[in-house]
Amino acid sequence: MDEKTMVNDTLSMINSSLTGYANMIAQSENVNLRQTLQQIRNNDETSQYDLFKLAEQKGFYKPAAMAPEVDVCNVKNLFVN
Repeated sequence: MDEKTMVNDTLSMINSSLTGYANMIAQSENVNLRQTLQQIRNNDETSQYDLFKLAEQKGFYKPAAMAPEVDVCNVKNLFVN
């Protein structure tokens, strides 16, 4: 297995884990469990971003073009107001 495949597989696994943590956190009534899951999720988010930046630097991943600022503001306003 080459490096690109390993990095992309790991990113995919972390992304799936993040979705799972979000679901568990939302359904957790136990405060200690909820906080622990949030800490694990936060650590995974940091790892995911670091790996994403590595993949981007190595040319394994090319992100979509950035949205125009006006579009970002319009979407943000949908959720803020």
